[in-house]
Amino acid sequence: MTHATLGARADATLAAALWPARSAGLLRPAILAAVGVCLITLGAKASVPFWPVPLTLQTLAVSVVAAAYGLRLGVATVGLYLLTGLLGAPVFAGMSVGVAPFMGPTGGFLIGFLAMAAIIGAAADRGWDKAWPKILVAMAVANLFVFVPGLLWLGTFTGYGAKLLAAGLWPFALGTLVKTALGAAIMPSAWSLVSRFRA
Repeated sequence: MTHATLGARADATLAAALWPARSAGLLRPAILAAVGVCLITLGAKASVPFWPVPLTLQTLAVSVVAAAYGLRLGVATVGLYLLTGLLGAPVFAGMSVGVAPFMGPTGGFLIGFLAMAAIIGAAADRGWDKAWPKILVAMAVANLFVFVPGLLWLGTFTGYGAKLLAAGLWPFALGTLVKTALGAAIMPSAWSLVSRFRA
């Protein structure tokens, strides 16, 4: 089966395989998006309070949600998460709410989550989440699209050069590698369980 064929299947994503889109109308995406927001929030709250940017499990949660949901629902869920925080719900790391996290040092990273969801979701739509090497590549590339806007924006607070790397990259490098590998391992394992369940 080609990637194009797989990407067109109704059950191409893990969420669609577990809960087919035809079965619940608008209720399905609404519930899945709400669940995804809760998972990303839990990832944000599991944090180590570094300054100026905390170390959290947000990128792991965004990666897994996007891989499970696919491009459209994955991006919509991350967008809903960001909107929920912007409107004042305590969904981000620490106690920061409203517009402050977007205007502060974390703003570029938060916006980068949308690109992360799009890249991983598009890969999942093509079946890449079923194979560890492929989804690992997608998640690694997606992390770059979090760090680039994140560091560019963070630099306006810390300055650029060595100070920026010391504040926004080096403390998170190992954690990012571990989270990326873990996220890439979760999806094929989840598909294996689903296959056994459906057999």
